[in-house]
Amino acid sequence: MAEKSNNKNKVIAAILIAILIALLGTSAYILTVLSKKDKTYIKKDKEAYQLIVDGKPFIMKGVCYSPIPPGESHLYNWWGDPRKPWMIDGALMKEMGVNTIRIYEPGGNSAQVKKVITDLYENFKIRTIMGHGLGFWEYPYANYADPSLQMRIKREVYNMVKTYRDTPGVLAWVLGNEINYSFDGKINSWSTPSLDNIPNSNDRKIARAKIYYTFVNDLAKIVKKVDPAKPVGFGNGELGTIEIAKECANDVDFVGIIIYRGKSFGPLFRQLKEKFGKPCIMIEFGCDSYNSATQQPDEDSQALFLKQLWAEIKNNTYAGKGEKNCLGGTIFEWNDEWWKHQTDMPSTWDAHDTEAGWSNGSYYADIAAPGGMNMNEEWFGILGFSQEKDENGLNKRIPKKAYNMLKKAWR
Repeated sequence: MAEKSNNKNKVIAAILIAILIALLGTSAYILTVLSKKDKTYIKKDKEAYQLIVDGKPFIMKGVCYSPIPPGESHLYNWWGDPRKPWMIDGALMKEMGVNTIRIYEPGGNSAQVKKVITDLYENFKIRTIMGHGLGFWEYPYANYADPSLQMRIKREVYNMVKTYRDTPGVLAWVLGNEINYSFDGKINSWSTPSLDNIPNSNDRKIARAKIYYTFVNDLAKIVKKVDPAKPVGFGNGELGTIEIAKECANDVDFVGIIIYRGKSFGPLFRQLKEKFGKPCIMIEFGCDSYNSATQQPDEDSQALFLKQLWAEIKNNTYAGKGEKNCLGGTIFEWNDEWWKHQTDMPSTWDAHDTEAGWSNGSYYADIAAPGGMNMNEEWFGILGFSQEKDENGLNKRIPKKAYNMLKKAWR
């Protein structure tokens, strides 16, 4: 009888072990990741937030990065350039004090992308915020109420996170960029018959916002399931409809803010606390270095504006005296992009265009330009390009005054 009881106990134990192994098997990745030293998370202390990386506080001192040289456009596969422009830039970034870059979307060759991210991290300790544009600039324009589009984007985001989650240096995930500007139907308009039947334009805007932010929340859940070791947020133009995001996208960890308010963010951090209640990363902000009124380069204004903007970011981090809800920022942008003004005219891409593309009165230094047209898309870099090439055939980088100012602030 005792022998039969022992055998029965052994069988039960074997079954329990098998179940445990099966459970561990399905969550083995999660258990492995969560035990890693480099887990990244956002620490909350009452209403103060702090990014923790490798067990230490981390303020993102970053740049938006896309090293497209004169003569090329967004179609240029810099990820696979054998001259490795990121290594030249990485050395300059390290010297300046950069610890983060923001990538809007990874390139098409995952091996090349992993190489770039790993090189920047292992050689210069620069980490990467990985993004996905969620199809916003595709044509026909993305309809975020379309289940088939949602399913496609979910697959793409799932595959991106699964592909790069273990790549050394990946810091966080950002979903979308300024897509909230489509809610009023003026930019990349999307709709459905039921949305069109809403008579009030503001009600239609809110309805679109609810559809989109609910979709973003579904994506955030996917990201967290695939990679629970890193925070995920979404890119939002200013604070537009952020209160709807609070209602519909509660699973995100932060909001990435794209903002161009001139020399100051104003009451943004207080407004964010009141309307959203989660931390932010200033994932795109900056100032161009060309004065459209005088028709001359203006590095002084760029450096002055960025100095003030960074001081406000720093004051609103965990250690600052402000709202303590900012985790840092990535400046737009690392280098000038000579293709931006006339994106469909390759013959212009090897010339640094000085014609402004839009107007913004917050950039007062040159708002007196004809028609108020003062924003020069090709001049936002804190590095310029020379037509002269280095020994590797890359255009030489020319640090601007903003680079040297930030070098003092960040180091």
